[in-house]
Amino acid sequence: GWAESSDVSVEDIARRFEDAGVAAIIFTDITRDGLMKGLNLDATIALADVVNIPVIASGGLGSLSDVEALLEPRAKKLAGAISGRALYDGRLDAREALQLMAGH
Repeated sequence: GWAESSDVSVEDIARRFEDAGVAAIIFTDITRDGLMKGLNLDATIALADVVNIPVIASGGLGSLSDVEALLEPRAKKLAGAISGRALYDGRLDAREALQLMAGH
């Protein structure tokens, strides 16, 4: 899994990927992945601020309030978000989330 660390910053890696022609970045905060404790919006937004390609938030999205946080003005640069476990176990209702997003 996620056992190795690096001296290269996330921002530097993202810039390298962008320079190589990557179309988008999925940023997963591995300390939150699968825990449904909320997205790390601060780090994800900071990453989106240093690249010109879409950034998708992942890792921790577990509730409708997490979806609401994605609708805050500070998150407008994010291209989307991924939820896995919360959808599978029913903690997040996809229809409710889509209705919430459609209203914005």
